Amino acid sequence: MGVNFKEIIIRHPITLEQLSGKILIVDGNNMLYQFLSNIRARDGSLLTDHNGHVTSHLIGLFSRATNLMQKNIKLAFCFDGKVPEMKHKELQKRAEVKIEAQKKYEEAMAAEDVEEMKKYAARTSRLTKDMIEQAKELLTGLGIPWVQAPSEGEAQAAHIVKQGHGWAVASQDYDSLIYGTPKLIQYLSVEGRRKIPGKLAFKTVEPILIELEENLKTLQLTREQLTYLAMLVGTDYAPGGVKGIGPKKGLTIVKQHSSADAIFTAHPLEHWKEILEVFKTMPVTDDYKLEWKPADRKKVYSFLVEQHDFGAERVEKTLDLIAPAKHQKALGDFT
Repeated sequence: MGVNFKEIIIRHPITLEQLSGKILIVDGNNMLYQFLSNIRARDGSLLTDHNGHVTSHLIGLFSRATNLMQKNIKLAFCFDGKVPEMKHKELQKRAEVKIEAQKKYEEAMAAEDVEEMKKYAARTSRLTKDMIEQAKELLTGLGIPWVQAPSEGEAQAAHIVKQGHGWAVASQDYDSLIYGTPKLIQYLSVEGRRKIPGKLAFKTVEPILIELEENLKTLQLTREQLTYLAMLVGTDYAPGGVKGIGPKKGLTIVKQHSSADAIFTAHPLEHWKEILEVFKTMPVTDDYKLEWKPADRKKVYSFLVEQHDFGAERVEKTLDLIAPAKHQKALGDFT
């Protein structure tokens, strides 16, 4: 779900050419979920191989990663680890929504209503552990590093950028700002388009740069106050936040009070102290190494073509475009 800061955040268009030579730390779960929602057949069903295994996430990952590699953009992925205990309520809510969407999809399928099938199909998307492991295998084959976060992937991604090992976090959500990433890139897509919610249709978009310090200065907030604002608006640990409070109203409330205790006394939020503690103590690790390697052509070909029915010609052609000589450089060249 993520935090809804869109109404109040300053955002700057940025081109892929401007991102050339930069290291972007990708929120892996977030990106894979996008592919599961967007890459579907005309009736809304997921794409699969001859064994019935879903391939939508692999199609999206292979296409986007290799295209960005050709743009001289260095990617490293972070994947979610252990789910914080307070997030289980939100996950249960999402599961219920998916169950209801599945029922609607089946009803539409029985009625042969293709438009309704499209509408509800994307809402049934589930990112499984097997899909994440497949994504890791493909990334390894492409020579792209990935990091297993102890908990939230966005927190780990933000940590890596704060350590100076990446230029920005790449994610559709705003949560990494709460974890202190200096820069956030949204809409990182070579295709230049974004799916319209609830439909298998797209609109033209361009990458967006959000800078934390610029926004804190403009909003006249500290990073801790930004966390209070997120809690009022709604987070994965308190879906919906405080009823009736959106980003603009929440911003006013945060500025009116001198402390978190004052804010949540005036505007009660259940378990607010525990939620704040989750953000403050989110575990991250320094046990990672970002190392880019030449693509293992044989491994990628076997994985995509022989195991998952990708077109041999397409895979070979793409691998030719990301030959080691075009992207194998020292990490220091991209900081």
